[in-house]
Amino acid sequence: MESPPPPLLDFEECVKDSPHFRQKLDEFEADVSELQTQLDKVMKLCGKMVEAGQTYSAANQLFLSGLAELCTRQDKPSVLSNCLQQFSQGLQEMVSFHTMLFDQTRRAINQQLSNLCTQFLPQLMETRKEFVRIGEDLETAAAKNAQVSRHKAGEAERASHLLLATHKCHQHFALDYCLQLNTFKTQQRVDILNSVFSFVQAQFTFFHQGFDLLRDLEPTMKTMASQISLLSTDCGAKRKDLENTHLLVQQRDASGEPLVRPCPNSDDIIQGYLFKRSRRKSKTWKRCWFSIRDNQLLYRKSHKEESMVLFEDLRLCAVKPLENMDRRFCFELLSVQKCCALQADSEQLKQAWLSALQGSIDLAYRERTDSQLTQPRELPPPPAGGEASSGATAAQRPAALDVALRGPGNHVCCDCGEEEPRWASINLGVTMCIECSGIHRSLGVHLSKVRSLTLDSWEAEQLKLLCVLGNDVMNRIYEARCSEEGRDKPRTDSPRAAKELWIREKFVEKKFVRSSCSEGDGAEKDDVALRLYRAALAGDLVAMASALAEGAEVNGSIVGKEAGRTALIGAAVGGSLLACEFLLVNGANVNHRDQRGQGALHAAATAGHTGQVCLLLKRGANQYAVDERGQDPLAIAMETAHADIVTLLRMARMNEEMRDSEGVFGAVGDDETFQDIFRDFSNMASHDPERLSRRQFGRGGDDNEVEEEEREES
Repeated sequence: MESPPPPLLDFEECVKDSPHFRQKLDEFEADVSELQTQLDKVMKLCGKMVEAGQTYSAANQLFLSGLAELCTRQDKPSVLSNCLQQFSQGLQEMVSFHTMLFDQTRRAINQQLSNLCTQFLPQLMETRKEFVRIGEDLETAAAKNAQVSRHKAGEAERASHLLLATHKCHQHFALDYCLQLNTFKTQQRVDILNSVFSFVQAQFTFFHQGFDLLRDLEPTMKTMASQISLLSTDCGAKRKDLENTHLLVQQRDASGEPLVRPCPNSDDIIQGYLFKRSRRKSKTWKRCWFSIRDNQLLYRKSHKEESMVLFEDLRLCAVKPLENMDRRFCFELLSVQKCCALQADSEQLKQAWLSALQGSIDLAYRERTDSQLTQPRELPPPPAGGEASSGATAAQRPAALDVALRGPGNHVCCDCGEEEPRWASINLGVTMCIECSGIHRSLGVHLSKVRSLTLDSWEAEQLKLLCVLGNDVMNRIYEARCSEEGRDKPRTDSPRAAKELWIREKFVEKKFVRSSCSEGDGAEKDDVALRLYRAALAGDLVAMASALAEGAEVNGSIVGKEAGRTALIGAAVGGSLLACEFLLVNGANVNHRDQRGQGALHAAATAGHTGQVCLLLKRGANQYAVDERGQDPLAIAMETAHADIVTLLRMARMNEEMRDSEGVFGAVGDDETFQDIFRDFSNMASHDPERLSRRQFGRGGDDNEVEEEEREES
């Protein structure tokens, strides 16, 4: 129930200037003073809250950046890395939603309440001063009039005139002051409630956007939970393997087994540490890492340095132990140009190195030169950024993204021009970057339904819409009057506020759409609805998109011979599968029926369009609805002798009956046979529609028998 209006000052009592009026006036003035104090307090608290929120958003942004850097440490692209990337993108959008919330809160509270204070209170205080001053003058004039002697007629007349004039002036200011107080009392109620409502609406929008975003992330969370469960199992198994390997290595080291051996993951024959004697200072030895590879002896002085070649060709070298030195476990490697003394840590390691060096020398001598030339070595991987790398990237690109980018202009964002967009709007038929996709989400799903081209699943009809429409076509519609309005399209580096303003003007206000009719004319609005219906009937997607941009209602019905029909019914009659999908993703009512009681499913069954029947059933069309003749779509299909539609509708009805008979606690899900048939019809409708149009009942007796045999075999 609506609350009663606040009590106001009585103007009649104001003229009388009675004690009751003075008491009410004092209460009003005290209430105004208290309200002013409360307004100042609320505005200060709002400013502190917004300032703290901006600090939180900045800290949250830094935290998300650090979290994103941590997520990039994952291994090569995988399901987990894709999930983490989607989570990071979603959290970035939440930060943007927070920023918009604080901005809207500032406008809702500070701006509206400060307008109330600056518009009314200063003038009210000034009027009160004049009212008090005139009141004092009235008191003075009344006192003088009372003191004049009755014997002084002229002086008494002047005092009476002064009292009368002062009294009229006091009444004028008193009425003016009362009017302003009453106006303020009435206006402050509306402004305060409007301010609080705007704040609550901003909070509602924020939480609604967050709910939609997190609902889109729910499948990803389920995927990541299953992946983490598998990863935990693999981690436990890996830990056991590491513990077993650690135990084996520890036992082998305790047994004194040599620490040098062939490396299975390298081309090195043998690896290990040796002491190398300096050729200039014979008493100086340095411990280095040595290895044998490709008939060469290599060494590294430290892990920070690259390997250097000590002997280029072991075939030109000889190896022998050094027994006449004070240091133990030494051996020598000699060539024509130089010799080098090396020392192992034990006799076992010394013998292992001698055997490896001598074996490498013998193997090099046995190999024929021509065999070395004819055996090609494995080529190294191509450098990053090369042709092979870019080809591999294209091969790993998700199928939906690869198809969507083929559309006209889809390789860049439709709003800011950023390359390689990864998001798209299924109802607008455009691709966009991640920042513009966040702005599109804030518009609401009734205007733009945003999906990821890399993380979400796409149906064939939706991808075809992106290819047939695309950025070039839709921008020609929604940006037709851009140059006339003197607006420049934002670029990739433009601030988010500029992009948000552009997108709202473009898709919400439709400021740049070139209208073919003037606004406000009902007949011409009907003409737009008729153009939408005819375009749907002809399957002209561009004309349909243009009609919707000009204000045609997707569920608006036409008048005349086909009264009550919507564009979706026209698309079902015309047989364009893409036209049906375009209207459905833009909010068309799949169960709307015309004046004859026929809906889109009735029209598709009458015309024999199996693809449309399949799509409409998939989108929730009621197959039990009857027209004015009492016929449902199945009866119409049997009357028009469309075999595939009869089969499809019967299977759909059987599936619903089986599902209902299982009860609340029965098995969940549809019959697998129906799902298989449904999938076959959908694929055939998308990729081979002519094959469906050729499948009909024959009218003759022989044709009926052949058709019956085909149905039994199927």
